Amino acid sequence: MRRYEMMLIVSDTLEEDAAQAVVEKAKAALVDQGGTILDEAWWGKRAFAYEIAKRDHGFYAVLDMEATSEAVAEVERQLKILDEVVRFKTVRPDVRIRANR
Repeated sequence: MRRYEMMLIVSDTLEEDAAQAVVEKAKAALVDQGGTILDEAWWGKRAFAYEIAKRDHGFYAVLDMEATSEAVAEVERQLKILDEVVRFKTVRPDVRIRANR
């Protein structure tokens, strides 16, 4: 299992409790696939740097997790289906980018 970090942005058209429920759904999907949540951070409602789908705010959450690449792919597939999720990004924090010389 590898370590991943995922940032989720949930639509601000929801109440904060409903937005947190969407994040809980993503966490449950990861655990169902055999992954583990190491840490999580709820950043709350924040302004976007630019307008996305005619919205300028969203609820942000960050999940630090360990999972297989198949588990992450399944969670991302499920997040793509949810209308409440505006954006998400998954990265491997231990991977370093090498500059071309």
